[in-house]
Amino acid sequence: MPESAFWHQLKRKGGGTMQPKVPSEITQISLNDATYKDCGVSIQPTLVNFFFGNNGTGKSTVAKTIKADNGTTWRAGKSATDYNIHVYNQDFINANLQNYHNMPGVFTVNEVNIEIQKQIEDKTTEKETASTAFGVATEEKKKKEEANTALFTIFQDECWDKTKVLRETFDGTQTGKKRKHQFAEAILEIKTPKEHDKVALKRLYDAAYASDSKKYDEFKITADTSVLDKLGGIDILGKSIVSSANTPFAEFIKALNATAWVRQGHEQYRETPDSKCPYCQQKLPEKFEDDIKACFDAQYQSDTIALKDFYDTYKQKANEIFAPLQSVPQDLYPEIEIVPYNDKLAALKGIISSNLQQISEKIADPSIIITIDDTEPTLKELNDIINEFNKLISENNDVIAAKPKKQAECKISVWELLAFTVKDEVNRYNTSKTILEKEITAFSVQITTNKNTVQRITGEISDLNRQIVSTKATIDSVNTLLRDSGFQGFSIREKVDTPNVYEVIRPNGSIAENLSEGERNFIAFLYFYHLVRGSETADGGLRDKIVVIDDPVSSMDSSSLFIVSALVREMIDICHNNAEERVPIVQGNFIKQIFILTHNAYFHREITYNQVKHYQYVNFYLICKVDNKSSIRLCEKQNPDIPTEKVNVNPVQNSYAALWDEYKEVTSAIPLMNVIRRILEYYFLQLCGYDGAILRKRILMDNKDNFITHKEDGSEDTTQYQMASAMLSYISANSIGINDGMNYVDDCIDVVQSRETFEMIFTFMSQEQHYKMMMGIK
Repeated sequence: MPESAFWHQLKRKGGGTMQPKVPSEITQISLNDATYKDCGVSIQPTLVNFFFGNNGTGKSTVAKTIKADNGTTWRAGKSATDYNIHVYNQDFINANLQNYHNMPGVFTVNEVNIEIQKQIEDKTTEKETASTAFGVATEEKKKKEEANTALFTIFQDECWDKTKVLRETFDGTQTGKKRKHQFAEAILEIKTPKEHDKVALKRLYDAAYASDSKKYDEFKITADTSVLDKLGGIDILGKSIVSSANTPFAEFIKALNATAWVRQGHEQYRETPDSKCPYCQQKLPEKFEDDIKACFDAQYQSDTIALKDFYDTYKQKANEIFAPLQSVPQDLYPEIEIVPYNDKLAALKGIISSNLQQISEKIADPSIIITIDDTEPTLKELNDIINEFNKLISENNDVIAAKPKKQAECKISVWELLAFTVKDEVNRYNTSKTILEKEITAFSVQITTNKNTVQRITGEISDLNRQIVSTKATIDSVNTLLRDSGFQGFSIREKVDTPNVYEVIRPNGSIAENLSEGERNFIAFLYFYHLVRGSETADGGLRDKIVVIDDPVSSMDSSSLFIVSALVREMIDICHNNAEERVPIVQGNFIKQIFILTHNAYFHREITYNQVKHYQYVNFYLICKVDNKSSIRLCEKQNPDIPTEKVNVNPVQNSYAALWDEYKEVTSAIPLMNVIRRILEYYFLQLCGYDGAILRKRILMDNKDNFITHKEDGSEDTTQYQMASAMLSYISANSIGINDGMNYVDDCIDVVQSRETFEMIFTFMSQEQHYKMMMGIK
């Protein structure tokens, strides 16, 4: 749908709660060079786009991105080959003003050869057919790419949800892959999905990734579990130890069955004082000690000694076995369940204690026969438990000893397990993706074929057009514009016998070999302006245009800046014609989109003063740079009158008062006229809302008699009328190159008369109070 039709339908529908922007040719610009690198800056431009930012913030990068067609998205069916992209920047100046006075020719159609024109029309039709096919293939490819993107989105969501528990359990292995798309891409890279034991993998993960992971001491194992059961002298326990002595006293003790009691008493109380009985305190017989000793023969003595030795040995060996088992590592490995071990150790202690108790009882009564419990089965069970403990501890310690390697092994295993978990989803995704990619490839071939066709035909049209272009009209137009604008610094002429080479001529007729930077930039912009109005290449006249203007008034004086501002406004008005159904201020709609970037606040205000209201097709941007990172902000706000809509916001404040300060101080005629023109344009056009033509009518026609006086001889003195006309000559873009049929030379300006005429304009427009306020007149 053409832009004007879009605008017409929008107005018929009443706008609604939304304010759609008029469709533009470049629909999106993504910036990723210079100070925009990795900043993710992307904008959606409309027809007219103003960018304001200080030097070095990244304006030139925007212009270069559009020129290179790198990161630009075009509306459906269109590409950069459909347009002439004109970019005014420092690169343009350097390329087109070699040695200050060498300029490539500017071509426009002058005479048309009928036969060649017929061929051009045929080629143009063929080109349009290929261009249409290119657009259809581009749109279909875009749909398939969007389907591919949606397919991946579904896939990544499925993977993300299905692996939630595993991802949280093995979080350390997910570094750099903790966003959905990163995770899904990593899953697709796993070539060998594999199932792993989750418990064992968790132990490996805890040791390899835990920040507090460390080595642990192993448990001590019993080397010989049968040592207590096979202890030397154990046979004595199964022997009844009795005395074979036959003395009368010994026979008496045996008869009483008190041999053990007598032996115990003798051992404990044999050294009683005064040789008294420890029980009845009677004096013992002199041979009592000998009689006692005679009760126990040598074998008895030997066996009891052996029994005591066995007790001591058993107890010592038991302690040697039990003490290491009881002394478990202070810092236990967390995976160990110690309760079964402690229970088994308590059982071992009970057996040993029971055995020692039985041996003690036999020592007390050597005649009894005892059987002690074996400790080997319990020790073997303890060893089995210890071996399991030590295996876990050893595995942990091995991981700690080779932590980086084990982390890598763990990470591989975890990702294999993750891929195994979603293998069905991966298979489904790969199958669908393959189908879509084949379709995308087919459309890409069609796009390439048709693009090549368009380029080939464009070249053929260019060859045909080279015979029907001329530069003379462009040179005349540039010089006319310079003369009509009152610019006196130089003029341009074609170098004799050297086509497409120009000389810059000073007012004295000499060649300008040393132009200032501002003059150089001014010439370059005039050349650029005519490129836009005409065509730089032979086929350019057949194509619409995208215009990019990057800081056009650098180093220019106020006169040049004022002219450039008017020309830029003219180009903006041409672009406006694509959006509004109106009586055009300037004819044509060949500028389909325009981008203007500047750091000059005054120039920005000069070209944007009446643009804020056009929200549907005008954007304002502010470019900033912080820490060498550039950003672009769209300047808009909620409409205070209609909250459902938005309005533009100009990021540059008004500098109107500065013009009045300059007016009060300037003393030279030409600078004074420039300031007057700028004040009149800003106040009456921007603030009061007058159209340039209406303003001229009000002043020069309705109030003509007020500016004309009569001399003594009766003739009319039109000096002030002509001066008022000169003041109004350049306050609107469409007035460039048009006058009232009267010529007025700025050199003849009288400063006092200029100020009087300037005040008269405010008076006759009923704005005398504003004049007095700005002049500080009470």
